[in-house]
Amino acid sequence: MRYQLVVFDWDGTLMDSTAGIAESIREAARDLGLPVPAREVASHVIGLGLRDSLRSAVPSLPEQRYAEFVEAYRRHFAVEAQRMELFPGVRELLGDLRASGRILAVATGKSRRGLDQALAATELAPYFAASRCADETIPKPDPAMLLELLEELEAPPAGTLMVGDTSHDLEMARGAGVDALAVSYGAHAVDALRALMPRACVASVAELRAWLTAHG
Repeated sequence: MRYQLVVFDWDGTLMDSTAGIAESIREAARDLGLPVPAREVASHVIGLGLRDSLRSAVPSLPEQRYAEFVEAYRRHFAVEAQRMELFPGVRELLGDLRASGRILAVATGKSRRGLDQALAATELAPYFAASRCADETIPKPDPAMLLELLEELEAPPAGTLMVGDTSHDLEMARGAGVDALAVSYGAHAVDALRALMPRACVASVAELRAWLTAHG
């Protein structure tokens, strides 16, 4: 077993939520009368911390209206979330990894409130030994999330794998000195992911499962 600890991003990696998040950002901008970002722009910021996301996706948003924007975003996201599901095969993959003796964790751009709600809705909380959210530490692409998880779980960088769908995930892994595996079915394009030289770039949960079985 090469990787004793496998750390997963949430949105776009385990949960099929990229489109819903991007649309919620766009609708919130529309509600506030601001220029509506293109879907590609709204998707690209997924995984970043809140302020970094807003600065990139909606640069014309005045800082004094951040709270208003967040409230509008959460209102739209609550509607979108009712349609969000885990990617097919995720629950089985996590079960297999746990059964093989691996430790699992989550490093996400979601808030703690948002992740706890998602874990409760999917009933996946028991699968994970620890998690870090963007409002608890320095958000991605800074390596803080991973470094804190490594310390908490007493895991060596050489025995840890980060799995994510964005360049933010891969840059975080590089900064923490751990290997990364990219999934191309989420928010960022495959060329952008491969440019950061992950161990591999897989196109489905089935391919992810096969890669971990063969190499992890």
